[in-house]
Amino acid sequence: MDYKAKMLRDDALKGKTILVTGGGSGLGKSMSKYFLEIGAKVIITSRNLDKLKNTAKELEKETNGTCIPLQCDVRHYDQVEKMLEEAHQRVDSIDVLLNNAAGNFISPTERLSSNAFDTIIDIVLKGSKNCTLALGKHWIEKKEENKTVLNIVTTYAYTGSAYVVPSATAKAGVLAMTRSLAVEWAKYGIRFNAIAPGPFPTKGAWDRLLPGELKDKFDLAKKVPLKRVGDHQELANLAAYLVSDFAHYLNGEVITIDGGEWLKGAGQFNLLEQIPTEMWDMLEEMIKAKKSK
Repeated sequence: MDYKAKMLRDDALKGKTILVTGGGSGLGKSMSKYFLEIGAKVIITSRNLDKLKNTAKELEKETNGTCIPLQCDVRHYDQVEKMLEEAHQRVDSIDVLLNNAAGNFISPTERLSSNAFDTIIDIVLKGSKNCTLALGKHWIEKKEENKTVLNIVTTYAYTGSAYVVPSATAKAGVLAMTRSLAVEWAKYGIRFNAIAPGPFPTKGAWDRLLPGELKDKFDLAKKVPLKRVGDHQELANLAAYLVSDFAHYLNGEVITIDGGEWLKGAGQFNLLEQIPTEMWDMLEEMIKAKKSK
């Protein structure tokens, strides 16, 4: 079995239109490509229109699908409304919102300015809120059902994490919104779920987070029990399933896909894996000796 293989049948998303924020590069681009391959129309949005246009052209050429680039800064509600208005001029309806746009800093929190903190909160939490509220209100007003919102969070949305406090704060908020609206808006036929990815390196994002030699010194695979990082197709497979009608009874869930990384970090005694075999032998003999007394 090849974990890089495509999971769903070719028409699994036929008839669906999916809006992907941050769809011009990285994981957003990878997920968008797979959505197109299995029948969906995709709208990609971000601040950089030139990048969006290049990505849309590339994806259409590779998939023979329809990819629509629309510029939008999700931090601003009026821009989100304008983008949705343009989208509805191009498509009959939008069936899925994938809140993927994100930003992050790795830094001691005391080194961050208030504006730097706000930038991450605004993109991740406020941006997800803006898109969810604007599109959700449209769906409810028009009585459009069988709609889905999929949010990309992180495993440290559960636990918090030092040195990425603005991101952890924002992602925790997105996760709370996911679970809250899964209950509140289910009556309108809108499902909410989230994915918490572990390390899925992308050139742009990881170069910014781990510049220079840090990428070599901080080997992400070593933190994962499966001893590897994720492949983009694995995440795309999961996202495609969650937004498909095959997952129609799945609502309010967050699915972690990280090879066991966060569980390894959460366990109180997980660092004991660094103890060599010889020391384990000594410890076992010491325990036996105590029991025999």
